[in-house]
Amino acid sequence: MLSAVKAFLLGPSKEPAPGFDDLQIAVVALLVRAATTDADFCDDERRVIRRLAADSFGLSPTEVDALVEAAESEEARTLDLHRWAQAIKQGYDEAERVRLIEKMWEIVYADGVLDDYEANLLRRVAGLIYVPDRESGAARQRVLVRLGLAARPERPPES
Repeated sequence: MLSAVKAFLLGPSKEPAPGFDDLQIAVVALLVRAATTDADFCDDERRVIRRLAADSFGLSPTEVDALVEAAESEEARTLDLHRWAQAIKQGYDEAERVRLIEKMWEIVYADGVLDDYEANLLRRVAGLIYVPDRESGAARQRVLVRLGLAARPERPPES
């Protein structure tokens, strides 16, 4: 209890989780944020996050579990996106930042529907990590085609 109050008062830790660097935590925390923005963190989103983390960092399933757990904890403690954006800008070149946005689009479309809050998050993150709208839009289109959602409406019709 005391540590929770201390963490709240002092803010998020600046130290990366044991065994993971700031970039790894930042990337996976953003993926988790993308998955939880619509308040529905489904199993499909969890599977995609684990796959993307393993592919991005060449981790074993055990390491992926630990990284996702650390990133979920970090995401729950952090409201501000700027610290993660800073780690990503320092650690990734432009092409890698575009691929990260593509990964985030894959997460938000894992349930087949783009929520307004998810779209807003993607716009904000793209701006913070200097991915132009055109590149973000192209990344989104690649994901829609890959997932077979290109012809589907973004939101279900209102009843």
